[in-house]
Amino acid sequence: MQKKLKQTEAYKYYWKFATERQNIFFNRINNINKNEFTEDEILQEYKFTNAYRASDRVSQFLIKEVIYNDNNYSNEDVLFRIILFKLFNKIETWQYLESKLKDIRYSTFKYDMYNELISDYMNRGNVVYSNAYMIAPATKKFLQKRKHSNHLLLLEFMMKDNITQKVLNAKSLEEIYLIMKSYPSFGKFLAFQFAIDINYSELIDFSENDFVVAGPGALDGISKCFENYKDFSPEYIIKYMDEQQDNEFKKYDLDFKSLFGRKLHLIDCQNLFCEVSKYTRVALPNVEGVAKRTRIKQKFKYNKTLIEFFYPPKWNINDIMKGNLK
Repeated sequence: MQKKLKQTEAYKYYWKFATERQNIFFNRINNINKNEFTEDEILQEYKFTNAYRASDRVSQFLIKEVIYNDNNYSNEDVLFRIILFKLFNKIETWQYLESKLKDIRYSTFKYDMYNELISDYMNRGNVVYSNAYMIAPATKKFLQKRKHSNHLLLLEFMMKDNITQKVLNAKSLEEIYLIMKSYPSFGKFLAFQFAIDINYSELIDFSENDFVVAGPGALDGISKCFENYKDFSPEYIIKYMDEQQDNEFKKYDLDFKSLFGRKLHLIDCQNLFCEVSKYTRVALPNVEGVAKRTRIKQKFKYNKTLIEFFYPPKWNINDIMKGNLK
């Protein structure tokens, strides 16, 4: 007899969080007053990512400014730009480089120039890395004292290793993940995140429902939502959430607004476990996850800079979005 997942009290918060966080997304893009984004006090106070990964500010910048900026880049240039941006994962770092170089592409890349520019930027007190996730510096291979120097050499190494052709020849999203994972500094979770980012481009076109890897935050969220989570692989559980989304929103009488007809995909369901891990630290303080964390570190800070949302054209939702906005 096949085992069934045993849901905990935290399970329903997964669906409630997804619904309310997506409501905030629509309230924001429809220019609702920021004081009326939500009545949820936890969401008012703390920072949480969007229900859909591609809607987050950094992902939007990557999609619109790094990948699809109409500058006629070669396949090699596009991949170079994606990896360079994601190694730092910080919009301000990219904008600084662009202001100095005018045009960022592999065909004009020189390690010494990029290294000097970023060193100078750091020496003036600027933070060059996002705190979203940490990338190991690969010091053992590239032997540089500063992390960014090693990462630039890593990027150069990847490009010279013909990673572009490897990506173009890949037959699945999992194969992209394995390509990324074969390089120094790329563990399982990071390799998967980069695979998703590359898949936003026209270089490849795989479904985000083909493959998933659970990150540390998601593992914590999973452990909170299911009593017998150890009996199943994290990937099985994430796929279960994806498959059950329509049923569960209906069961809990939740009016979940999809992304202009695009349902949650595996990457989004994975991310939602991470966010529910955080949300329940306040909503259900007695429910302990495997990470045993009790506080949410980041507070919500309103960013006045509005995003003109744009999604990979191959998703076919940009025109639908334009027609649905107020």
